Amino acid sequence: MANQRIYLSVPHMSGDEQPYIADSFRSNWLSSVGPNLDGFEREIERRLGGGVRALAVSSGTAALHLILRAAGVTTGDRVAVSTLTFAGSVWPILYLGATPVFLDSEEVSGNLDPDIVEEYLADAAARGQLPRVLIAVHLYGQHADIDRIATACERYGVTLVEDAAESLGATYQGRQTGTTAPFSLLSFNGNKIITTTGGGMVLAKDETAIQRVKKWANQSREPSSEYLHRELGYNYRMSNVLAGIGRGQLKVLDSRVTARRHVAERYAEAFSDIPGFTLQREARWGLHSRWLSVMQIDPAQQSGLASALVAALEEANIESRPVWRPMHMQPMFADAQVVGGAVAKRLFETGICLPSSSSLSDAEQSRVIDAVREWMMPARLRRSA
Repeated sequence: MANQRIYLSVPHMSGDEQPYIADSFRSNWLSSVGPNLDGFEREIERRLGGGVRALAVSSGTAALHLILRAAGVTTGDRVAVSTLTFAGSVWPILYLGATPVFLDSEEVSGNLDPDIVEEYLADAAARGQLPRVLIAVHLYGQHADIDRIATACERYGVTLVEDAAESLGATYQGRQTGTTAPFSLLSFNGNKIITTTGGGMVLAKDETAIQRVKKWANQSREPSSEYLHRELGYNYRMSNVLAGIGRGQLKVLDSRVTARRHVAERYAEAFSDIPGFTLQREARWGLHSRWLSVMQIDPAQQSGLASALVAALEEANIESRPVWRPMHMQPMFADAQVVGGAVAKRLFETGICLPSSSSLSDAEQSRVIDAVREWMMPARLRRSA
């Protein structure tokens, strides 16, 4: 249908999920234990390598909450985090009574700027105000330039966490995402490159840490025949059914990355004749999974902010969205400390995420392309007249 809604990023089932789901029902392993959970965790570990251990949980936000607690974050601590990110990267800081400090982006990937990180940590050390943890977010399927960030964190004794919720399938210097820091997390939300419909994953280099957070995620129940609790716990485990979906989805991860990269490449070609409207560059340090196709509008060559194009596409029944609003620009964090912020602000105002589903048909993408060109070309022609 010509006016059927085109969504930004939708689940894409392969059929490989069905045997695992059927086995859950056949065996009656439906709850928060079972062979699919064990299998999914081990298969993620093999896929990523790098010595990581995995724990499947209910969401990426839950994974970050557990990680920050494992890293010792508590009331009064500071936690540094990318300002250009989704709020789920920040809420767990508040859950633990800590204070976020927002750091600016570099231009290429939109992720944490290593220069900003180094300057901030040096200044914070001199003031006696070092954060306990620094969270590096890998946005939209592209990895942050993590090695310099990791070196700076190690120098100052700050625990590094990778928020890889958006970057499964991406690489950095030949390594899989989520394998550099002591702790990392994944998300399998319904809009991610592969999905369990809802869910996440804690990744850690330390087996002891994984066992500790596994206990917390299971209501902190002690190994006893009765329900005995000695510390705070949460209901954060993934179900065996959803883990079965994840096992099937993991089998097609590479093909999903290929499909999304194809979508991005077609946008780049289709808009190559429009000055000042370009696909986000792929950083030299690794493979961009193109979870979302991010386009940038150069205000020197195109009038109007990304939000205006989002509104125009909505009129055509096409879902898109601006790049994440930086956290330091959110009303919730109006008084928070921010280091820099101008780059993140500019990327937000000039960036738009176009429909990027791995199941996006050529006809659907053509409709998106036509709608974008209809909005952008008149302004261009007026300027050249």
